[in-house]
Amino acid sequence: MEIPFRLAETPVFLPPELRDEMVEASFEIFRQLSTPAALKRSKAAIPKALDVPGCPDLPTFAVTDFAVTRDTSGRLAPKLIELQAFPTLYAFQVAQCEELVRLSPEGEKLDWYLSGLDAAGYKRVVGETILSGLPPEEVVLLDLDPAQQKTAIDFAFTEQFWGVCTVDPSEIEKRGRELWYSRDGRKTRIRRIYNRLIFDELEAKRVRLPFDITSRIDVSWAGHPNWYFRWSKHCLPELDHPTVPESRLLSDFASPPKDLENWVLKPLFSFAGSGVKVDVTPADLAAVPEQERAHTLLMRKIDYAPAIQTTDGNFSKVEVRVMFVWKEEQPFPVTTLARLSQGKMMGVNYNKDKTWVGSSANFWPRN
Repeated sequence: MEIPFRLAETPVFLPPELRDEMVEASFEIFRQLSTPAALKRSKAAIPKALDVPGCPDLPTFAVTDFAVTRDTSGRLAPKLIELQAFPTLYAFQVAQCEELVRLSPEGEKLDWYLSGLDAAGYKRVVGETILSGLPPEEVVLLDLDPAQQKTAIDFAFTEQFWGVCTVDPSEIEKRGRELWYSRDGRKTRIRRIYNRLIFDELEAKRVRLPFDITSRIDVSWAGHPNWYFRWSKHCLPELDHPTVPESRLLSDFASPPKDLENWVLKPLFSFAGSGVKVDVTPADLAAVPEQERAHTLLMRKIDYAPAIQTTDGNFSKVEVRVMFVWKEEQPFPVTTLARLSQGKMMGVNYNKDKTWVGSSANFWPRN
């Protein structure tokens, strides 16, 4: 099937010490976010109209995105760009890694799994997280118009690896508090939802779901919708860690910072970089409505290192996503993914007509 996002020409050969620094930073960030006070505070991020019942005390999935920078000594160092308690490409990333390692010289000496996992162990751990002991036919991956999503390739591999079908909300029938869908021509009860719905998209497309997602329904969630809001850019101002850049809500500024050129403007709940302004002007700040200023972040700019020299005479910047599932109420790192850029941001719109950019894998020597 077609892959609508760009695949980079190279994997990232990630130094193990830099990888470990990112993993350890993620653990410390999650520890800060998991205190009773922080968990209580995170509930304020949930819009009242989108508060879904049955939210567990901890997320099911979480990822941290780190820019690869250089510190004052010239050493490669991570800086947190964003975090999300929302599932990412947990299936497609395996397929991309396997293909890239096949193409790499001496690929048998390379690894891309964390926590001592291998391919079978990874699929077992992530599969247990998605299925939670249920048969695959009783679990669905839920997204809007899934065949048209840029991540449809991930949905296809999710079904290959774990037997979980992708379902559009319009295909679901509500019977009291139960949800049902048609699988192989037979009506089948849904007992668990692997949630990939983005509320931003629902609102932007003015889509009304055939059932009220905020009502009490008899399902469990692999990625409860509330965690999309609770662990997000909303948390950044509260974090205290060397990898976390200064971040403040726009509503906390009495007047614009004098060094506005050193800040990035980010809506709290935009997805895939929508609404982000890199070159911020006073007019941009003035244009944010008063009611949205508490939902808009100013974050110190990060100076990405031109870490990868390419054959076209340019340099590509690297962002690494560390991917976790929750296992026995603890964050458990499983793998990583990489994104390469030569533009101001990682998104496709900032890298048009460029090479050596896009989605990729991180490799390191196999132990």
